[in-house]
Amino acid sequence: MLRIRQFFLICSGAHLPLLRRAPAELNKYAGIGGTVFFTGLLAALSGGYALWTVFRQPWAAVLFGLVWGLMIFNLDRYIVASMKKRERFGQELWMATPRLILAVLIAIVISKPLELQIFDREIQAELVIMEQQKFKTQEEKVKERYQSRTQELNARLQTLQQQINAQTARRDTLMLLAQQEADGTGGSRVKNLGPIYKAKKADADSATAALALLQQRHGDLRKELASQDSTTAAAVTQLKRTSLDGLASRLEALGTLTQNSEPIRWANWFIILLFIAIETAPVFVKLISPRGPYDDLLEQHEYAFIMHKKEKKAILSMETEERIAKGAMRTGQRVEQAIV
Repeated sequence: MLRIRQFFLICSGAHLPLLRRAPAELNKYAGIGGTVFFTGLLAALSGGYALWTVFRQPWAAVLFGLVWGLMIFNLDRYIVASMKKRERFGQELWMATPRLILAVLIAIVISKPLELQIFDREIQAELVIMEQQKFKTQEEKVKERYQSRTQELNARLQTLQQQINAQTARRDTLMLLAQQEADGTGGSRVKNLGPIYKAKKADADSATAALALLQQRHGDLRKELASQDSTTAAAVTQLKRTSLDGLASRLEALGTLTQNSEPIRWANWFIILLFIAIETAPVFVKLISPRGPYDDLLEQHEYAFIMHKKEKKAILSMETEERIAKGAMRTGQRVEQAIV
């Protein structure tokens, strides 16, 4: 236990020789150091998982997790160690505000990858829906590429079909007139195959040929439309269903879940607030804790260093002035000797 406490004291950023002279402060700074250490550990896990979702390389995730955890640990340790107890609380709060803001930002960054792991099942289900929506969007874009040509062919087919219907009715009428002329039931009312019948039969044959030409054009257009549909279907078939499993996709899925589900939204906020509380705990502990013996010893140590520094500067200034005065005196003597 003593070794663990010693390790946590190192993590707190306190000056150990001075802290040993104030044993009543050991437990407080050991608790601060433990919070700093476990925050760094959570940051390492969070960073490692975030990189794993991007590259799927164990060694890269472990290496990045260690580097990220050490960076956050060192930053938290600096934030806590740089805070000093002042005589007035307002001054302490003013000095602690930038550190609190930085701690909140670190907590949000750390919490996000762990949120992705906590809501992993819900995110996986949402990713499936997102994949389907993305594929549907791609399919619609492919169809839009061929849609104008398909619509043009359908319009031409519809117009041609109307012409075929009209031409069919005209042909049937002309054939009926020729038949009635042949059997004497209509036209001249004379049963024969004379020139009148031949003229009407020629009109009916001409209408039949025109109808055949229209039907041939209709068949060609239908073949072209079928080819167009086959091309569209082939382009849709060639689309690849991309698997959405990256960090950005997971964050987007989590954002969608928090918008659509109130329980997940509250859980998401609670997790963020929990990490903010953990990250800002050392700062708040130092902020709200009363001034202790360690703070007095640290202030005395810093004051002694400042006075020693001022003393060294004063001594150096005096020695410099003395050397300048002696140099000026020797120069004056040399001038006097030169005049004599």
